[in-house]
Parts: sequence; C-alpha cells; structure tokens
Amino acid sequence: MGQYYPIVMMIVLFAVMYFMMIRPQKKKEKLVQEMLAALVVGDKILTIGGICGKIVSIKDDDLVIETGSLGEPSQIKIKRWAIREVTKPAEE
Repeated sequence: MGQYYPIVMMIVLFAVMYFMMIRPQKKKEKLVQEMLAALVVGDKILTIGGICGKIVSIKDDDLVIETGSLGEPSQIKIKRWAIREVTKPAEE
C-alpha cells in the first residue's frame, strides 16, 4: 500500500477538485447559455458593464437595447454575450 499511496492521493485530489470546482462552473455556464438563448424582445436586462435597458431588437448575436429616461431614450447595440442577467422578462 505504501508505494501506491501517492497515486491514490493524486486521484482523490483530482476527484475533489472536479466536484468542488469544475462541475459547479459547468453548471453555471449551462444556465447562462440557456438564459442567453431565451432572450426575447421586451426583456429588461443588465449588461456586464452595468447598463440597464430593454431589448428592442435581436439579430443573431447583436441586440439593440433602449436605455435612458422616458424623455430621452437612446439605443445601444451590444453583443449577446455582454448580458449579465435578465432583470425582468418580457410580459407574455
């Protein structure tokens, strides 16, 4: 058993690393991909840069969002990957 101890410890260490770091990260990435795929016009979003807005149009990977107050709304073109979260889904 003494000569196999380092090999067994490396396997155990890799298993712990997998279940504590790699697996949760993959789950999080899957949830983000599902959220990005489910975007629709009218969703209120928050970008990774901290910009809040409402999706006006979607074309492939490009989104146009409307930001600003009611008096002076402005439109910004962003990429789909720049969205951090959907703060309020569009009303069905």
